[in-house]
Amino acid sequence: MKKHNIEINKKWFVLILSVVLTACSTVSKPPVAPRPQPVVLPPKVVPAPVAGLPAPLFIVSKWEMLPDWQALDLAPSHIAFLQSCRVLKSKPHWQEVCVQAEQLGVDDNVALRAFYEEWFTPHQLLNPDGSKQGMITGYYEPLLKGSRFKTPRFQYPLYAAPNDLLTIDLGGVYPQLKDLRLRGRLQGKRIVPYYNRAEIDAGAGAGTFLGNELFWVENEIELFFLQIQGSGRIELPDGQQVKVGYADQNGHPYMSIGKKLVEAGELKLEEASMQGIKAWAEKNPDKINRLLEQNPSYVFLRELPDSLSAPLGALGVPLTNEYSIAVDPRTIPLGAPVFLATTYPNDSAPLNRLMLAQDTGGAIKGAVRADFFWGFGESAGAQAGKMKQQGRLWVLFPKGGEPMLN
Repeated sequence: MKKHNIEINKKWFVLILSVVLTACSTVSKPPVAPRPQPVVLPPKVVPAPVAGLPAPLFIVSKWEMLPDWQALDLAPSHIAFLQSCRVLKSKPHWQEVCVQAEQLGVDDNVALRAFYEEWFTPHQLLNPDGSKQGMITGYYEPLLKGSRFKTPRFQYPLYAAPNDLLTIDLGGVYPQLKDLRLRGRLQGKRIVPYYNRAEIDAGAGAGTFLGNELFWVENEIELFFLQIQGSGRIELPDGQQVKVGYADQNGHPYMSIGKKLVEAGELKLEEASMQGIKAWAEKNPDKINRLLEQNPSYVFLRELPDSLSAPLGALGVPLTNEYSIAVDPRTIPLGAPVFLATTYPNDSAPLNRLMLAQDTGGAIKGAVRADFFWGFGESAGAQAGKMKQQGRLWVLFPKGGEPMLN
């Protein structure tokens, strides 16, 4: 759904890639003792963060600390958890939990609550500075008008992943970098960072993207937000709706265009929602390209089977409307139940819910940080676009699989 791999910035790309290329060189030269590479020691908190980032902190909590835990309807959460179990049941500490979960019905709330309390231990997640609150945003599955062919109405291409996009997995050589993926392309005999958004939109690569268009859509700002959401639907001229989802990403860091508009004095902070940015774009069509280019990240998509009930998240299972979240997997393990305590968008009404960490996102970085999946369509988009709440998170770890604590 969202971007599936943890990306690193250009500085790390150049540094790490130079090490990889040096190590992989086959040119015949006199043997030289390799320089010792710095070793990043694993932190005491699981999972390990990227080198240079302070470790998040889990603290053991109690069920009564979870707001409204005794009053929650756990049936929708459990249905989403069974989706997670399609992946988790093959992993240590999860097999028996998932076996027990599959034997439960979803119409007995007392039994469901007893199951979670018996098999899990809640751990509150803190930021590296010890604070308990973090940003909770929202995303959704949008609908765009489009065509399989370029027409005067449909001018903006939705690209599939290009053939020259390389993915370099460093985990086999450097275990401390197991969750990092480098993106690049060959330039002669060198691997260089892949094209950024401005270069792709300008037709970089001398025809690299010709013939790689999946669809053409009528609105470039809507296409941009489709990429940010990571999945959506394209309504063709005959009324047919086709599903698309995340395929790959160019490896450049995500930059918030809303933040850029606020810094430039184009919008007030409270106006920098998805709806506010779209309204600004309608009034400033000549400035859209320059704005979008300030986010060098670019997402490539793929056409999905009609049989899918919902978009696929990074975990590889369909998302559940209002019960799936995107998280930073360096902090929260994908598939795990996560109790969220926040409020509804632009409202003080509490939104306390057992969610499932089933997705990731380029903008979802940090410890107490999550993106709430609202579902498909305009009403979901209205909620997602204005959601920017403070919230707290508790990760439910299976007993025996708890993180090592400081």
